[in-house]
Formats: sequence, C-alpha cells, structure tokens
Amino acid sequence: MIQLATFVKARRKEVNLTQEEFAEKAGVALTVVRKIEQGKTNLNMDKVNLVLSMFGHELAPVHCKDLSE
Repeated sequence: MIQLATFVKARRKEVNLTQEEFAEKAGVALTVVRKIEQGKTNLNMDKVNLVLSMFGHELAPVHCKDLSE
C-alpha cells in the first residue's frame, strides 16, 4: 500500500491539487484520498479505482496462475 500511497500523493501534487480538490474531481470523499495517501490497507477497491482512474490506471485482482506463467 505504500507504493499506492506514494503514487497517488506524487501525482496529485504534480497536478497541483489539494486533497480536497482532488477528492471532489475524483468523485470520492476526502477521507478516501487521505486513507490512500496514508497507506491504509482497508480500502474499498471501487473507490481506489475512482482515484486511480484520474491518472488512467486501475487495480485488478491477479490470479496465482497468471503469476506463474
């Protein structure tokens, strides 16, 4: 989760938005952005994907079978 936190915080700062401004543009609550940037592990994947979609990314499950190929 640290990499996610670092990525989101750095990209948000690159576009010069406060957490509140970014949350509004992403369509999530301010607490969602704060939790992501703090590296919290109990996050709603749909909310994380709303945030990541601002940068053209998304999270998806990875199956063990896919990793072994």
